[in-house]
Amino acid sequence: MSYLTQAKLAGDQLIIQRVTACAASEGVPDAPFWASQQGWRLSAQPGWDAAYESALASKVSEPGGDSSVISDGMILAAVQAIRKAESPPDPPQAETN
Repeated sequence: MSYLTQAKLAGDQLIIQRVTACAASEGVPDAPFWASQQGWRLSAQPGWDAAYESALASKVSEPGGDSSVISDGMILAAVQAIRKAESPPDPPQAETN
């Protein structure tokens, strides 16, 4: 992992567009805005930076738009994980005796 690769990934507009599509299908309110705010979280997802760095080294011209680099499944898992982390925890259940 390199921070330069993460920075490139975080700013990749094709990834952001793909994340927007996923977020919209997951019912995220204002999916374009939400996705535009997630670049750094996305770049820190497990495996994303290595896949992106490999694509850059292989001279893939648009790695963010290539589903063989970052798959739709990876995007869905990331959107779901980020959304779960954003959700407030459930309140504790009252004990019944």
